[in-house]
Amino acid sequence: MWTSTPGLVFLSVLFFYGCKSASGFVCPRICRCFSNTIRCNNVTEGSALMMGQRDKRLFLYQLSFNTISSHSFEDLTGVQRIEITQSVTLETIETLAFNNLPSLTEISIQNTRSLMHIGHKAFNSLPKLRYMSISNTGIRVFPDITSVNSLETEFILDICDNLYLQEIPPNAFTGVTKEYITMNLYNNGIREIHDYAFNGTKIDKLVLKNNRNLRVLHRDTFKGATGPGVLDISATALTKLPSQGLESVLVLLAQSAYALKSLPPLQGLWSLREAHLTYNSHCCALLSLNRNRDSLINPAWKNDSTYCDESDPSARVQQVLGGSADTPLLMDVPFFSAVNLFVKEEDFGDVNFHYPELDFCQTQPALVCTPEADAFNPCEDIAGFSFLRVAIWFINILAIAGNLTVLLVIFTSRNKLTVPRFLMCHLAFADLCIGIYLLMIATVDLRTRGYYSQHAIEWQTGPGCSIAGFLSVFGGELSVYTLCTITLERWHTITNALQIERRLVLTQAVTIMAAGWLICLGMGMLPLVGVSSYTKVSMCLPMDIETPLAQAFIIIILLFNVGAFVVVCVCYVLIYLAVNNPEFPGRSTADTKIAKRMAVLIFTDFLCMAPISFFAISAAFKVPLITVTNSKILLVLFFPINSCANPFVYAIFTKAFRKDAYQLMSAMGCCKSKASVYRMKAYSSEKAIRNNLRSNIKNTTQE
Repeated sequence: MWTSTPGLVFLSVLFFYGCKSASGFVCPRICRCFSNTIRCNNVTEGSALMMGQRDKRLFLYQLSFNTISSHSFEDLTGVQRIEITQSVTLETIETLAFNNLPSLTEISIQNTRSLMHIGHKAFNSLPKLRYMSISNTGIRVFPDITSVNSLETEFILDICDNLYLQEIPPNAFTGVTKEYITMNLYNNGIREIHDYAFNGTKIDKLVLKNNRNLRVLHRDTFKGATGPGVLDISATALTKLPSQGLESVLVLLAQSAYALKSLPPLQGLWSLREAHLTYNSHCCALLSLNRNRDSLINPAWKNDSTYCDESDPSARVQQVLGGSADTPLLMDVPFFSAVNLFVKEEDFGDVNFHYPELDFCQTQPALVCTPEADAFNPCEDIAGFSFLRVAIWFINILAIAGNLTVLLVIFTSRNKLTVPRFLMCHLAFADLCIGIYLLMIATVDLRTRGYYSQHAIEWQTGPGCSIAGFLSVFGGELSVYTLCTITLERWHTITNALQIERRLVLTQAVTIMAAGWLICLGMGMLPLVGVSSYTKVSMCLPMDIETPLAQAFIIIILLFNVGAFVVVCVCYVLIYLAVNNPEFPGRSTADTKIAKRMAVLIFTDFLCMAPISFFAISAAFKVPLITVTNSKILLVLFFPINSCANPFVYAIFTKAFRKDAYQLMSAMGCCKSKASVYRMKAYSSEKAIRNNLRSNIKNTTQE
């Protein structure tokens, strides 16, 4: 019997001080640890109490076993906190592992990356639990916490940094608590939150930020739930919010949520008082909603009665949310739970608590929203002005109809394709691109009239705006390049009128225009690959000059246009001098008339571009002299006016085009007599020109 005493003493010492494994785990004094599990219950706790040991906190560091088995922590009356951390071997927490712990207020399971499975009802009957954390684990299925049954008034749930946790199922939080709960569900791998996920809960705050794969919140995600008061979806991949269930949201945080390009129906955010978003156009939409909401309030209520500050149950919330946009958001202050907003009448019998003077407290606090509208994205429709909305339709219809007519007539003409006809085809195509660009802008403006802010980001970051922007830059620069080429061709032809072999031939014109196409395609493509951007403004023009490369790109485009204007001016000065030189009396009369007409018209074209170039150059050097709103007048009335006028001035109003048009109609059975007249005139004119050239050559030879 005496020989067994040392063994009992040794066991008592182990029980008293805990056993320490090779991994560093120390068994708590009120528990018993085995090779494969741990037991902490009322029996082990009672044994420790008999020895004078009491632990209110169980800190389990580097557990040496794989499983926390059922009933491992059960019926402990004195333990208030359980922390399990840095346990790389822990893989499973079984059913009812934490069961009937009446004093437990906090439970934390962190940094257990091997933990893959948490059993059904693993956390059962924890009436005083106020804080639960399951963070940085390897779980793939959302843990069952529906049998916690906490009675605490404020409950905080942290389920964070679980990279393999991909979805939240229906009724995931039913039974956690009947009081208000703060849910921090950030930095997980969550991709989807199902319908009725928050059913049966009262949500104070819901933080879903940094779930970078979260793309879907189903329509009925918040069905059956009260709240949330604060919703944080920052840095997620959500493309839209549910159309219902957000009526109680007071604060919405959606910063760095670049995929969220449109908000739900704004009536569903009726209670919103503060928003911190990604795009300023969303703030425009929300502020417009706020103005409409205020207009529904009786003006007699807006008297700022002092009773409001003392008696309004949401006054504390207003203090939290009020102030400027720079005021930090007090995320740790409950929004619902501290004030009972829903009092049952039967609790007070027949007592009348109605105070007539408080009827004037129905004011809505001002909505605070960031980021605010900036110079590039003012809170307005695309067109901005009503007369521009009419003008843009008039100009784009003329541009499209006129240039399509030119292309149709030239392509169906039976006459030989000459260099001027070839260049005119390119000019008509370039101007047609501008017409299509205007048609796209006008269509979107018509569809979003009055509420463009709700669709601004969806349009500006979508493929439609990129296509429109590409057409505007490509078409505009190709038009400038072609006009410059036409001018050079006219100058070259007139100065070499007697040397036919030196005139520009079609193969040379093809090479020149191929180079122009490559240059203009490159200019149009650069904003699509990150050099500047078409998404900066609603008109889809490359106005982004934030980086030195983008600024250089805009300056190069403007210098290209200015350079073309200088070339045109110089060429027509030379043409004018050549035509009026008395030493060359034999100049072709047709060339002279064409040169004079095109000198006036092309100079007028570039003169129309001068205001745009002037203001654009100043803006490119970050010294803007005009607002985006006013610049729309230039962009609608000056930028595309050439595309509208060119087909009429350079083609439709010319005799050569009318001849081709009548020939086309003659082939269709119309206007045959007119076509015959133009054929005779053309034949006579060509014969006279040939005779004139022969006489000039003969005179030159004799000299």
